Amino acid sequence: MIFERSDAFIALPGGYGTLEEIMELVTWAQIGSHKKPCGLINVAGYFDGLLSFLDQAVSEGFLEPEHREMLLVSEDPEEMLERMAAYRVPEMEQWWRS
Repeated sequence: MIFERSDAFIALPGGYGTLEEIMELVTWAQIGSHKKPCGLINVAGYFDGLLSFLDQAVSEGFLEPEHREMLLVSEDPEEMLERMAAYRVPEMEQWWRS
């Protein structure tokens, strides 16, 4: 129910549950299940390690750059809201087999 009523998803620093939830939502966006923006508020660099991991996944071919860009990141909540308001889903071909 929360998913259906949400316009966007923002994660703040947290643990396994937080990471699981935001990554699941980004994955759903990646496969076209929704077109809602997903973002991380990177308080004091909390998510820097995760972002480095995602950038390495792009570098090594495990993640498309367009998919990496689907996860918005900002330290500033107001900037995040502005970026989410302007967000448009990237045009992508289906990359998985049905």
